[in-house]
Amino acid sequence: MNFLQRRRIFKKANFLDLRPVRVLGHEPRDDGGINLLMPRFKNRVNSTLFQPNSKEKFILIKLDRFGAHTWLLIDGNSTVAQICSKLKELFPLELKPVEETEVRVTNFLSVLYQERYITFREIQDKTEQQAK
Repeated sequence: MNFLQRRRIFKKANFLDLRPVRVLGHEPRDDGGINLLMPRFKNRVNSTLFQPNSKEKFILIKLDRFGAHTWLLIDGNSTVAQICSKLKELFPLELKPVEETEVRVTNFLSVLYQERYITFREIQDKTEQQAK
């Protein structure tokens, strides 16, 4: 699905009603954050040709504990609004003012989507329908 088709879906949908889905793997860190594991090469042929043996296969993208909790709440079934309410329950004192939680989470998820670390269930469903 190209950019314009994805953008058309976003214009029609309320961002808080979308259901994010993780695309990348992750690993926990000792400080409470997590590292997202982005492959250096997506193509297997490029991976074998250009990947030096001494280099890591993944680029680590570090998320702090708020980003880590948000990432772990992304399961493909929960909406963005549900994720925001769970974060408010987990961090009642840290996330102040509470009214800005939705704005912060939607901005964070927008960045994750733009970098292609996540996608949304609604976009996946449309893509599958068009493939049939």
